[in-house]
Amino acid sequence: MSTMAATAHSSTPSDGPQLGLRERKKLKTRIAIRDATYALIQEQGYDATTIEQIAERAEVSPSTVFRYFPTKEDIVLTDEYDPVIEKELAARPADEPWTESLRHSVHKAIGFGFTEEPDVSRLRTQLMVEVPAVRSRMMESMSVTGGMLCRIIAGRTGRDPASLEVRVFAMSLIGGLMETSLYWAETGHQEDLGDLVDRALDVLEHGLPPKNPEASDASGVTS
Repeated sequence: MSTMAATAHSSTPSDGPQLGLRERKKLKTRIAIRDATYALIQEQGYDATTIEQIAERAEVSPSTVFRYFPTKEDIVLTDEYDPVIEKELAARPADEPWTESLRHSVHKAIGFGFTEEPDVSRLRTQLMVEVPAVRSRMMESMSVTGGMLCRIIAGRTGRDPASLEVRVFAMSLIGGLMETSLYWAETGHQEDLGDLVDRALDVLEHGLPPKNPEASDASGVTS
């Protein structure tokens, strides 16, 4: 899920299906391109990193890079998060409340990505905040993830995936997780990402919580 790009990893889960030789070669190439991109960005910044440099570092041609990733932004954002969510939701008990299944699955996907490459997770979310082109591409990709979520939600709830209610819920979830990623980066990655996700899901499930009576408003007057 590109909206939670911070938590994705460039490989498949260890308990996933075994890949054939051709698929393994493709995955190896994708990983090489992704690793080269992140290394170059860390060395010289996002804007200074070119497709030609990425191709040279990954030991592939520029045309191969474009075959796997249409744009430089896609290299940063494309992940295998969606299949993890889909797999985890499908494995949850049918009688489990939908919100509990969703919370479990999102946490599982976060753990899968963040424990593998915490530095990359932080870099990706920082790029989402700092680079308008990355953030714009992320917004464009939300519809793809939204369609996936609509299908999953419809399957679990017996609703029409094209219904307004399902679409609103799916896009609210995606938007909430996107804002969680941005908030995490904007606050210096100081808070636990899992805790922030729980807060976001609480808002989706229960609505905006009451204002903390101990907090002060913008004028400095305690409410």
